[in-house]
Amino acid sequence: MAQNPFDRRRINGPEESFLPVFEPGQAPSTTWNARCGRQSTDIRPIFLQPGLISQANGSAYIETEKTKLACAVYGPRQSKSITYNEKGKLNIEVKFAPFSCTRRRSPLHDAEDRSLAVAIHQSIASSVCLELFPKSTIDVFITIIENDGIEGCVASGAIAASTALADAGIEMFGLVASCSAAVLGDGIRLDPTEEETNTSDGVVVIACMPSLSSVTNVWQSGRINAEVTLRCMEMCQDRCIDIHSVIAQSLSSINKTT
Repeated sequence: MAQNPFDRRRINGPEESFLPVFEPGQAPSTTWNARCGRQSTDIRPIFLQPGLISQANGSAYIETEKTKLACAVYGPRQSKSITYNEKGKLNIEVKFAPFSCTRRRSPLHDAEDRSLAVAIHQSIASSVCLELFPKSTIDVFITIIENDGIEGCVASGAIAASTALADAGIEMFGLVASCSAAVLGDGIRLDPTEEETNTSDGVVVIACMPSLSSVTNVWQSGRINAEVTLRCMEMCQDRCIDIHSVIAQSLSSINKTT
């Protein structure tokens, strides 16, 4: 009986092999495309409308061109935990709509949703007087309707959440405003789009309470030296003052109508 030269217990490779052929990749861009209608220090127009969701205790809708978010606040309500807590608990949940991105997203939660929720929680948690709500929870639900960059969603989500909390009548130390900046070489652009973020060296997102001149959260990604980071923070803080006035004006307008 002739013996089979091939071993059935292992996967045999082909008799001949060839070197792989790699397609030439595109070199990373060193310049940004020209902006249409705004300078590098300008932010996109903000449309902010609180009180759109009647079933929630407080709500807000924010739109900055291609970034659209809806936020709903429920509470404060009694915590389900048996243990007594002197401070209330702030829960934030972020969810992408299936049609919010270029590729259709799964309705299930993933790591990106949780990372956005953590960043927004760090931005607004210190502005809420949680010690006034013992054994209570405040639930904040953010739905991203259209996405034009993760950094823009973090900044817009913090603004919408702070507006919705104020609309719900929850006592706060101050309103939170947030702004992002992208760095490419020596250039800095505020409120970058997704295309500008992808071609940048790094991005800085800052959240602050302009009324108290305090910073609540700083989020940085990419490679940026300390001097450029501080310059980005100063530019973002100046724009946060303008954003704070937009939030205050939107809340005062809805109070007049009610």
